[in-house]
Amino acid sequence: MDKLNFAAIDIGSNAVRLLIKGITAGEKVSDLAKVFIVRVPLRLGQDTFTRGRISTEKTEKLLRLMHAFSQLMQVYNVVAYRACATSAMRDSSNGAEIVRYISEKSGIHIEIINGLEEARIVYDSHIVDEFEQDGNFVYVDVGGGSTEVSIISNRELLQSQSYNIGTVRILNKKLSRSELYRMYRDLKRVKEEYPQISIIGSGGNINKLHHLARIPAHDPLTVEQLLALRNELNSYPIVDRIERFGLKPDRADVIVPAADIYLQIATHIGAQEIWVPTIGIVDGIIYSLCADYLKSHKS
Repeated sequence: MDKLNFAAIDIGSNAVRLLIKGITAGEKVSDLAKVFIVRVPLRLGQDTFTRGRISTEKTEKLLRLMHAFSQLMQVYNVVAYRACATSAMRDSSNGAEIVRYISEKSGIHIEIINGLEEARIVYDSHIVDEFEQDGNFVYVDVGGGSTEVSIISNRELLQSQSYNIGTVRILNKKLSRSELYRMYRDLKRVKEEYPQISIIGSGGNINKLHHLARIPAHDPLTVEQLLALRNELNSYPIVDRIERFGLKPDRADVIVPAADIYLQIATHIGAQEIWVPTIGIVDGIIYSLCADYLKSHKS
């Protein structure tokens, strides 16, 4: 049967990802299935948040990655793709220059998107369809350079905010106190308006925390469980975390700051649980690509 494959490239502050999902002829968007995924811990944010610009060395590594991704997309006969760069690239003084350079050399067009677009992409993946119940949710996506916070009420996206609060920024001691306080003020208003609210968590760190807590796939991670796990992880040096918890080095150092961000958000809105549907920006990109493709190829 004919296979329609779609690809998403996420150029984040901590890692760069390529996800390919596909459907066979006659299937719907909801039938999308994973075909291939790769994650490379390039950590562009290390440069941006400490030097203000991405180095030539990291730029060349990113270029080689895009060449490799281009080849992989050809191997898998990808019919449509979208490549998005987030906080590290948009905050870098040479981000736009790098995007032009890589586009010319690799043929891959990269969009530098803002935090609100990040939140919209994930919402467009129909993340709320993972939950049978209506209600109020704060969708939280913690990245290396930024955290996106969106309010979803009765399956409708009402508002989104992006904050320059991320795990790589924290590791490099580049977190702005005023930005943190801005998020706290916004969360206080959320609590006043939505006293009964839960968190939907997105991203590799919360997925890993949910897994380490040994929670069944469709059950939420309670804030109490997250705090206990965070304290346990923090009690070990990073080298020991890698061995004891089976973490990759680029996950072992950011996972505690990520847990701290989720705990702070939960505290400020009074949430008791975090739902983790394992959907992120790459899933949202592919969902939209597939939907647009099927709409334009209706017979």
